[in-house]
Parts: sequence; C-alpha cells; structure tokens
Amino acid sequence: MSENRPFVLTIAGLDPSGGAGILADIKTFEQHKVTGFAIATANTIQTENEFHKIEWVNINFVIRSIEILFKSYKISAAKIGIVPSLSYLNRILSCIKLVSPSTKIVWDPVLKSTTAFDFLTIEDHSNLNQVLSKIDLITPNYIEIEQLIPGFIKDHLWIENEISTAILLKGGHNLNEVGKDQLFIKNKIIELFPTEKNCSEKHGSGCVLSSAIASNLALNQNMETACKNAKIYIENYLSSTSTLIGYHYV
Repeated sequence: MSENRPFVLTIAGLDPSGGAGILADIKTFEQHKVTGFAIATANTIQTENEFHKIEWVNINFVIRSIEILFKSYKISAAKIGIVPSLSYLNRILSCIKLVSPSTKIVWDPVLKSTTAFDFLTIEDHSNLNQVLSKIDLITPNYIEIEQLIPGFIKDHLWIENEISTAILLKGGHNLNEVGKDQLFIKNKIIELFPTEKNCSEKHGSGCVLSSAIASNLALNQNMETACKNAKIYIENYLSSTSTLIGYHYV
C-alpha cells in the first residue's frame, strides 16, 4: 500500500446498491486519495428506492475486526454509520479510543431510512453525552438532531449546555434555508452556504458527506476546512445526475 496515503476506516452497513453505506464510503475515500478499509455493522436488502430487510452483525465480530485492523495499520480517521443501539456504538467507540486515541471519529447518526425504517431509537438520553464525548463530529440533519438532543434548535442548547462534540447540522431538511449547513464548534457557529449548483436528492448523501469529512480530517485538515471541502464534494455528487444514485468525482 502507498505510504503517502493515510488510512481511513468506515464502520457502517452494507447497501448492495452502492449508494449508501460502506460501498459509498469506499468510493468517497478513493476519490480523496486515502486508503479505505471497511467493517460492516449490518447486511441489508435494499435498492436506492426501497428498503426491505436488515441483519445486524454481532458486536463481538465488529470489535474483533477493529482490533485486527488497528493492530496492523495506523488509521487516521474513522467514519461510523448505522448501529442498532447506543451501547453497540459505545463498544465501537471505546475500542477505537483504547487502541488508537488519536484517531478522529465522525458519526453519521442514521436513525431512519428514507423509506421510514427505524435503525436506531434514542430511548435513554442519560448516556448520550458520555457516548458523544468520544466522537469528534456528528453529522445529523434537522430531524435527527431533535431526536438526539431535543430542543437543540428551538431552545438554543448549544449555548446553554456544553455539547461534547462538534456538530455539523445538515440543511437539507431546513425548509427555510435549504442547503445551508451549520457547524457548531463549542459556542461558535460557522455557516456553510450552498452554491448555485443544480443539486437533486441522492440515496446515501449523508454517508458520502460524512466519509468525505473523515477523509479530509485524515489529510490533516482542521474541522472547519474539512467540512467546507466536504460540502464542495457532496454538491458535485448531488449535481452529477438527476437520479437517486450519483457519480463520484472530485
């Protein structure tokens, strides 16, 4: 393997259509000139239009896979996708922090599929801050942030409480300002505005965005720059076709 490319790991579901999950992440990694590894948390039966079934991978199998990869490679960044529970996610995070504390971690909190299938329901928020403290960035949309942190937008919780991770709030579901993302770093808000590109909805766009950010972090970009460059990448992806599956290119 090339010594010039950093190693980046995706831990997410396998979507056989390739539009989302680890296949989409690997495509994104390659375009960013990082060496990508993948560990599946789930196998799914789906297309870009329909979600049919999911089978979760045993957490012990996932943990063993993480241990082996980190023992063999210096992994600069990890992107995490769908998980069935916070405890499952916490096991993954704790393992990575134990074997490689310097690895940057991005979590794309996919709570529901586009066909309304629930992946993860946050029933107990008491452990959420502890889990988030192990993550460098989460990338929720407007619906997901209210499930994760109720009142985050309405009650300005990013000011009243110290959120223990950076948050990139995606603007795709913000009907007032579609496409405007907001990066929350401590008490600072950085607004990322869309360009004039003719973008259309894509299956797995959140996967592509978060894996682009992880790639940029592995390339030693700071959080703000990593998110800004990832937004450029995702807009190219969203404007590449008029269908739900896009083309990957820088």
